[in-house]
Amino acid sequence: MLTTSLKLADKYNYLEDKFQRAFEFLRTADLKSLPLGRTDIDGDNIFASVQEYKTMSPKDCKFEAHDKYFDIQYVVKGREQFGYVKRDGLEVDEPYDEVNDLVFYKEPENSGSILLNEGDLAIAPPEYAHKPRCIEKETCNVRKIVVKVKL
Repeated sequence: MLTTSLKLADKYNYLEDKFQRAFEFLRTADLKSLPLGRTDIDGDNIFASVQEYKTMSPKDCKFEAHDKYFDIQYVVKGREQFGYVKRDGLEVDEPYDEVNDLVFYKEPENSGSILLNEGDLAIAPPEYAHKPRCIEKETCNVRKIVVKVKL
């Protein structure tokens, strides 16, 4: 899944080498047995964050975004509702943390979401905020690989 505006459609090449390397990692690595935490693919240019958690109520989740990296969020196990919205015009809830390349936003009036099942991925470009970890119908355990691809 990729959502973007037509103005941004030519800004990024989602078929360039760094994305292909990220997709190849997701296709070939033993994702179920990777240890939690960071796994390097190409140093700080491409790396994976292996996460496990229980989905939560959307009111307990926040929209987040990154300035230096794309997120490729891949569900290995479980399912979650994944929110997304354009960053432009959002109200900051927690200021940008440069070390972690992370900013949190207050809940917008309108946003979209998709259901991510096992084997699904969503690509979140820097111009969009995303809201992971949301419960679908009932809470479930999720194992997710978030591949960070540097701009």
